[in-house]
Amino acid sequence: MAQVIVVGGGLAGLSAAHTLLERGASVLLLDKQGFMGGNSTKATSGINGAGTNTQRDLNIPDSAKIFFEDTKKSARDLARDDLIEVLTGRSGDAVNWLQGKFGLDLSKVSRLGGHSQPRTHRGDAQFPGMVITYAQMERLEDLAVSDPARVKIIKKARVSKLIKDESGAVVGVEYVHGGKTESVYGPVVLATGGYAADFTADSLLKKHRPEYYDLPTTNGDHCTGDGQKLAMAIGASAVDLEKVQVHPTGLVDPKEPDAKVKFLAAEALRGVGGLLLDNTGKRFVDELQHRDYVTGKIWENKKYPIRLVLNGPASKEIEWHCKHYVGRGLMKRFDSGEALAKEFGLSPDVLKKTFNDYNQSVRTKKDPFGKKFFQGEWKFDDVFHVAQMTPVLHYTMGGLEIDPQSRVIGQDGKPIAGLFAAGEVAGGVHGANRLGGSSLLGCVVFGRVSGDSAAAYLLQTTSAAVAKAGGRLSALTGHLGGSSSAPATQPAAPAAAAPGKAASGEYTVAEVAKHNKKEDVWVIIDGQVLDVTSFLADHPGGEKAILLYAGRDATEEFNMLHDPKVIPRYAPDCVIGKVKA
Repeated sequence: MAQVIVVGGGLAGLSAAHTLLERGASVLLLDKQGFMGGNSTKATSGINGAGTNTQRDLNIPDSAKIFFEDTKKSARDLARDDLIEVLTGRSGDAVNWLQGKFGLDLSKVSRLGGHSQPRTHRGDAQFPGMVITYAQMERLEDLAVSDPARVKIIKKARVSKLIKDESGAVVGVEYVHGGKTESVYGPVVLATGGYAADFTADSLLKKHRPEYYDLPTTNGDHCTGDGQKLAMAIGASAVDLEKVQVHPTGLVDPKEPDAKVKFLAAEALRGVGGLLLDNTGKRFVDELQHRDYVTGKIWENKKYPIRLVLNGPASKEIEWHCKHYVGRGLMKRFDSGEALAKEFGLSPDVLKKTFNDYNQSVRTKKDPFGKKFFQGEWKFDDVFHVAQMTPVLHYTMGGLEIDPQSRVIGQDGKPIAGLFAAGEVAGGVHGANRLGGSSLLGCVVFGRVSGDSAAAYLLQTTSAAVAKAGGRLSALTGHLGGSSSAPATQPAAPAAAAPGKAASGEYTVAEVAKHNKKEDVWVIIDGQVLDVTSFLADHPGGEKAILLYAGRDATEEFNMLHDPKVIPRYAPDCVIGKVKA
């Protein structure tokens, strides 16, 4: 076995792959989607880290110990101290690794619900999950071109079976690609994500939380519990499968209020000071409480619609997010309190009283809903951003049982040799409730732990095989001896594919506007006309993100989220021409 097989190309799988390469191993990454990234690309608030270089620069007095206590409190009776110690103890190194190895901007730090210190890191623009995941994804794709002997990526490859040997060790996988079933061999890291969109015939969601089955979800349709089912089929133990996180702030699209898939309103919107108001214009909850608590209060209060409101300072602090949500038609901007009151259908005096009551809490540090952290007073004469909210399926805390080395545990209580798990597929890390910002963190920390463990296991098994054969270890494992964590030099990006044959065409804006349905979708980006119909199913952000701009100029919104090289790199054949002057 000369390689480690990583199943899943989201942030956990990518972090595992890069760690394996740092440790000298070779990697085969299999992803069932046509585009890597997974749910990680949708993460909107940031990544947690305690004792990071950024925190020290900002004089934030955080530590792994404080983070441990916050996480244990959130995990409640299901807290696994051993896993929480790994998650929090390695959090600072995880953030520093992302900044150092991939050159990422994680210079802004906010406090999310349930955190006693500001520790959720993000950059100045774009969604942090997308930025972090794309940086790793593009680096790995470059390595697959420059060093194909060590890195191989196969997309649209659905793993159908884990292969075991006579001893019970996992020694490979079967996967389906292009209609054919193939077998490959090596230790396996499962990084397939959760099951918060598992609406399949054998749904884990329906089995363990049937009362949540009809709720909308923020997850992509690939989140169907594949890794959990594959591992349980060979005797792996699963834990806490009933622990499904319902996030309180899914964005309601006024044009499609009953949509099954919804975009998430980043918890950072509340972290910078946003308030949740019911249909009477009143607060009803500490906005920075744990997610399940806030969701419970929404359901208990029953005064819909629920709106999230940001004042001027909060809007400015998280300006990029607001601009993005407004561009998607999910959030509105109002230039006065009177206009905001009109949106609520209330007298201005009602909102004035709400703001005055809140300001009293800010001044006295005594809040009727128990809020402890405030971002300043509110005024009626201000700029506001507002959006309607609804609870949404968001994350599954349950999954495969693992130990602190990311080894998957069997039903006999012992590690299954050759099988590791990282990210949302692994259960027990977050206990009964996950803190905001710890999803990306769990992917990076346990992705790196699983990479370390799988590399060590690969070296061990290779050594044993060589010794058994009487050969020389150096003949087969010289490539595996390195343990340097020095950043790999980034090779040149692969050359962009040539545009399609029809790329020389010219189209008027009116002609583009006619192609505005799911079965026929054109968009304009930077003066180019793209036919993205065939790309809908592969888009990591889901097809809805593209359909919002069907037949329209999507330049501004596209450039807010993407690097200019995305089209020539990933979708050159979609370019069919340019806009006629």
